[in-house]
Amino acid sequence: MSAPSGGGKEPETMAVPVPRQREIPVAESGAAAAPPVTATAPPASLTLLVIEDDPAGGLTVPEILDADGHRIRLRSARNLTEAARLLTPDVHCVLLDLGLTPSGTATGATAAAAADAEDDGLTVLRQVLRIAPRHAVLVLTSEADADRAAEAVRVGAQDFLFRDELDGRLLSRAIRYAVERKRADTAQYKLAESKLRAQENARLERGLLPTPLLEGSDLRFAARYRPGRSRALLGGDFYDAVRTPDGTVHAMIGDVCGHGPDEAALGVELRIAWRALTLAGLCGDDLLATLQEVLEVERPCEEIFATLCTVDISPDGRRAGLCLAGHPAPLISRPGRRAQLLPYENSGPALGLLPRARWPRRQVDLGGTWSLMLYTDGLIEGRIGDGRERLGQDGMVEMINRHLERGLTGEGLLEASVTEARRLNGGELTDDVAVVLLSRAAG
Repeated sequence: MSAPSGGGKEPETMAVPVPRQREIPVAESGAAAAPPVTATAPPASLTLLVIEDDPAGGLTVPEILDADGHRIRLRSARNLTEAARLLTPDVHCVLLDLGLTPSGTATGATAAAAADAEDDGLTVLRQVLRIAPRHAVLVLTSEADADRAAEAVRVGAQDFLFRDELDGRLLSRAIRYAVERKRADTAQYKLAESKLRAQENARLERGLLPTPLLEGSDLRFAARYRPGRSRALLGGDFYDAVRTPDGTVHAMIGDVCGHGPDEAALGVELRIAWRALTLAGLCGDDLLATLQEVLEVERPCEEIFATLCTVDISPDGRRAGLCLAGHPAPLISRPGRRAQLLPYENSGPALGLLPRARWPRRQVDLGGTWSLMLYTDGLIEGRIGDGRERLGQDGMVEMINRHLERGLTGEGLLEASVTEARRLNGGELTDDVAVVLLSRAAG
């Protein structure tokens, strides 16, 4: 893009030579041209670094003011070594003379990179862009070199100016334009980078969500999952279901304490470990003891623990073995009977609390037709209205029975239950919520 037009030169604008910084390179130049700064003088809002190597000071930059009338401060550098020292965070824009010769401006890795650049006269510009990736860059050249000036913008400069038209008003506008364009470009880049990262995270999290392995089983499976973290797909809750070659259907649901990404990652690790151990033939106390070892090795700190509920349903679908590790008991419903919690006496502690804990396995008669709901405490810990009272297990049982009386089953039952829990809470539930429903109709 060409430089913004600024009209003809203004005869009343006095040209000021660019001051040098030889004895103290890191100090600001421009003190000789600007009036003394007093304690009440407003500070300059912008700083310009000029890079040009004319020892006679042939390049002159007119006195320039920003939009508020403050003098734009100037620094100068004869080569890239000086420029690198002067590129402090308070520099907003770089003005590069495209006539600056590449020789002597780069050493080491920078010189090697410059040698690889195509010979189009923009080697120095590429080096400036490498050492000043966060700064706006203007290039200065002659009007006869317009093609190279346009190419400089394509390479990465924000704008170009011609020496013959350089005056205070034009340069001031060009600096402000370049700075704002650089800010916009940086913001756009960060936004695009953030979107890509979010898409990658979403793909990764979707890939980590379980796919139940129930081929050959007559059981119906449904699940609802809602992480407590904003804009996340995974939380610390986890669930899974698989059918082993003997026809047994194994299902589980668990909850890692906490709500961050570390807890979500640990939940995924425990779920994958559970599936592998289950397919390898472990169940009950042996399975939970091994999972506890996995948790102890993988958790970020010793305070982290996890609750777990596992059920293994016999091939005929009429009986189940139940193990609870500090987790709420499942809910069972049967035709013609109100839903109720399965027995939860003699359950074991949460994983990670006691080093040599035991988890008793309880045998449960299911019957011919039934639905078994496994859930995490995020469903029952939501509040009821504005008070301190929580839904709790008793409130959840009553809620499920109301939905069953309306004839809801499967996905519809879970969706209605989670939606009502949110409504009773007066908004989003703060904890992760996972609900799994296994159902069987006697044939």
